[in-house]
Amino acid sequence: MTKAGLAFSVVFSTLAGYLLAVENFEDINVRILIFLAIGGYCMVGASNTYNQIIERDTDLLMNRTKNRPVASGRVSKQAAFILATILTILGVVILYNISPKTAMFGAISIFLYTSVYTPLKSITPLSVFVGAFPGAIPFMLGWVAHTNDFGIEAGTLFLVQFFWQFPHFWALGWFLYDDYQRGGFAMLPTGKKDQKTALQIILYTFWLIIVSIIPVFHFTGRLKLSIPAALLVMAAGIWMLWAAIQLYKTRTDKAAKSLMLVSVTYISLIQIIYVVDKFLR
Repeated sequence: MTKAGLAFSVVFSTLAGYLLAVENFEDINVRILIFLAIGGYCMVGASNTYNQIIERDTDLLMNRTKNRPVASGRVSKQAAFILATILTILGVVILYNISPKTAMFGAISIFLYTSVYTPLKSITPLSVFVGAFPGAIPFMLGWVAHTNDFGIEAGTLFLVQFFWQFPHFWALGWFLYDDYQRGGFAMLPTGKKDQKTALQIILYTFWLIIVSIIPVFHFTGRLKLSIPAALLVMAAGIWMLWAAIQLYKTRTDKAAKSLMLVSVTYISLIQIIYVVDKFLR
């Protein structure tokens, strides 16, 4: 119901953002870390559960989703709604105990995901743009949880995960194109697996690389990168760009799936690089 794998990756991003915000190891508050992990999981779990309620009919049409609990009938709509509501309340209350601003961003992510992104999926490819906003909140949420401030540092973390969403989801939408068509979802920017879509994936990957290394130039307040760390981040970005170029050249489902897997590795890898670099400097 809560899509544990996805939820854990979101929690990982949130905790990475928190560790980037603290001054040193002594400033780490274990209580806040635990609250972030539990509250973040509740919020993602709530969004995913609401999504399964809303898309129960279309989920049945798609091979990838037809066995989901609500679509398959293993869990009733009423039970799913109760679970989603409990997770929402728990998530907001737990995050509020960190700070009101943290709870506010968590609540915004649920609202945008369930009330804007999900309905738009069957209407326009712009749904990916809208969905990139709640998808980008976790990385910066950890920073806000420690500082109670949305400044240039949190904004930069937000942009990193924001630009990452596009090559990731368009690669997913590419190799699952037929399945999404059965569900009536428009995920690719041109609506087709064509050269223009592949080119947009390359462009957004390029902007992702640029945003990811900006902290090395000391334009982003307390969020900084050493030169060796920036080179590692750039190398990871070039690896992802290479995968995007392969999709542009071949326009195959295999290349799209490869890019999707690279993107998943990329986002966790650079978050680890950011955190390790912070505590080694």
